[in-house]
Amino acid sequence: MLTPVLVTPPAVPLFTADEVVARLHLSVDSADDNALINHYIQAATAYLDGYSGILGRALITQTWRIDARTWGYPFIRLPLAPVQSVTVKYFDRGDVEQTLAADQYEFLTDAMGPRIGRAPSSSWPSLFSRGDAVRVSFVAGYGDAPTDVPAPIRQAVLMLAAHWYANRESVSDQNMTTVPNGVSALIAPYRRQRI
Repeated sequence: MLTPVLVTPPAVPLFTADEVVARLHLSVDSADDNALINHYIQAATAYLDGYSGILGRALITQTWRIDARTWGYPFIRLPLAPVQSVTVKYFDRGDVEQTLAADQYEFLTDAMGPRIGRAPSSSWPSLFSRGDAVRVSFVAGYGDAPTDVPAPIRQAVLMLAAHWYANRESVSDQNMTTVPNGVSALIAPYRRQRI
């Protein structure tokens, strides 16, 4: 399996500097630092969100694709949760892209996260020999709106942005951590095992 590719990013950010909740959390009265605050909010969101984020989750609705040379046996593990929908395409023996019928595979979730496997009494179609012979596109995220994201994750983003805003270097004399302890406690229930 190749590295997942972000096809469609979230349509809206989790927070912006102009939002009252972010301003109150950061205790900022003027718009002078809006660009810097937006940068910290984006960095905090990226720290948690998507394939490279530490949660192993998509926050706001986004579309990803994973490519593979062969069908996964016994299944293809999806690297992000929660998954809203899945589309499976493949290149047949003639190197023509086909869409696998939804009744040919099952979408399941176990302790390791979402996966797709062959439906009972079905078989995987033959593939053309190429690195991206199987293409699984999936829509992942808690929903389309920032408020669909669980409150502890949203609070963790605010805490990280505020921490980085107050501590412009990675380590200061007063605070010897780069991530506040409260952030770890807030996100702990949402962290997934990496595949």
